[in-house]
Amino acid sequence: MAANVKEAKPSSLSLERQPPPPTPPPRPRPMRVLILVASIAAGIQFGWALQLSLLTPYVQLLGIKHTWAAFIWLCGPISGMLVQPTVGYYSDRCTSRFGRRSPFIAAGAGLVAIAVFLIGFAADLGHLFGDPAKRTPKPRAIVVFVVGFWILDVANNMLQGPCRALLADLAAENHSKTRTANAFYSFFMAVGNVLGFAAGSYRHLYRVFPFTRTSACDVYCANLKSCFFISIALLLTLTTVALTCIREKPFVIQEEEGKHVNGEGERRRVTVPFFGELFAALRDLPRTMWVLLLVTCLNWIAWFPFLLFDTDWMGKEVYGGTVGKGRAYDQGVRAGSLGLMLNSVVLGVTSLTIGALARGVGGVKRLWGTVNLILAVCLAMTVLVTKEAEHARHAAHVGGGGGAVPPLPGRIKAGALVLFAVLGIPLAITYSIPFALASIFSASSGAGQGLSLGVLNLAIVIPQMFVSVTSGPWDDLFGGGNLPAFVVGAIAATASAVLSFTMLPSPPAEAKIEMAAGGH
Repeated sequence: MAANVKEAKPSSLSLERQPPPPTPPPRPRPMRVLILVASIAAGIQFGWALQLSLLTPYVQLLGIKHTWAAFIWLCGPISGMLVQPTVGYYSDRCTSRFGRRSPFIAAGAGLVAIAVFLIGFAADLGHLFGDPAKRTPKPRAIVVFVVGFWILDVANNMLQGPCRALLADLAAENHSKTRTANAFYSFFMAVGNVLGFAAGSYRHLYRVFPFTRTSACDVYCANLKSCFFISIALLLTLTTVALTCIREKPFVIQEEEGKHVNGEGERRRVTVPFFGELFAALRDLPRTMWVLLLVTCLNWIAWFPFLLFDTDWMGKEVYGGTVGKGRAYDQGVRAGSLGLMLNSVVLGVTSLTIGALARGVGGVKRLWGTVNLILAVCLAMTVLVTKEAEHARHAAHVGGGGGAVPPLPGRIKAGALVLFAVLGIPLAITYSIPFALASIFSASSGAGQGLSLGVLNLAIVIPQMFVSVTSGPWDDLFGGGNLPAFVVGAIAATASAVLSFTMLPSPPAEAKIEMAAGGH
């Protein structure tokens, strides 16, 4: 008889002592999923486009002087400095059953709807509370507008940071997909821009919503309301579709050897309170991130004066108009909206070719440096366009033009529109490359995506605060125009280009390729 062999079974004690199996690394989601999330940018940017093209003239129609109009825009940088890092921090650790980023995206979309209502109906609400219908300034309307504007900027910052962080989560540290996802985000920003600027440049949109024109709200104001109605509908639709179709895995915190693990298998350090974490993140930033922040900071010092006053520049310096007097200023603002739409078309096309452009010039750092030089040249060219427009108006008056404002020569308008269009190339890089690099560098260091993108946002909003505080008085010192701030922007863009070429490191994947090429 064969001997009975008793099969050995591991005891429960030995099972308890065995280490847990390794957590599989997260897998990148399909590109169609990333594109669906990136499409939310179209709804966000539709509203931003309306802000950039219509709100600076609108606040002046409410009675705020040009010198003080820039201070209204301080709410954007301040809210961005406080809200986006805070939202990024807590979205990294949100344990909602709906996911980490989705609750913040949904809340941001709801706040945008409230803010847009306050902005659009500011004149009506001000009149209801006692503002005169035909006189400026309108103090009560200004208060309503400022409150709505602050809420709008808070809401936009609640949306943008989590959207980009969600893209990084779905890319799962795949550098190629991270860059591609951010390029698609930039592309959909361009789509939103095109739609927003097209709506802003159409003079009869209020006829679709005839109730928008009231005794306190003229045609310009009624068009603004109508544009914002469309903005709300687009944003809520895109956000609802994306969050319904893409379900995040809930984030589960597990205390284990000083770390916590989420549902995707991602490990991060147990955190200290938010501001301590933020200061610690700033203190411990590697050199690569500090250089990225510096290049980004100079880049936005260059961009923000033009983004803030581009349509105002067209109305005042190029068309020679005055706010609230005659048709020239309004014609210039609408021509500026057309220029911004052309800018957005170029932005969208460039966004889809960023990978090819980077390979063509030898990497993203060289691409960023090159387009910053293009930005510097374009900002400097605004001086030439302005002087040519002034010369044409002077010649028309001397030649017997009378008191009427002469029509702008076609070559000058074409030159201004070309500047708008060409600026779409560097803008595509500004909207894509810095965020992709921040995601890649933070993934390499093990930092949270939300907090890292919030830190990058500091390099964007601090320059905006600087420009908002200084550009109005600075321009007023030189006669009240926009050119002095544009010239400062050209200098900052040149400095940003130099730093990008000389100090900005290449992403890890590109660095490996360069090392391999050097080895041969």
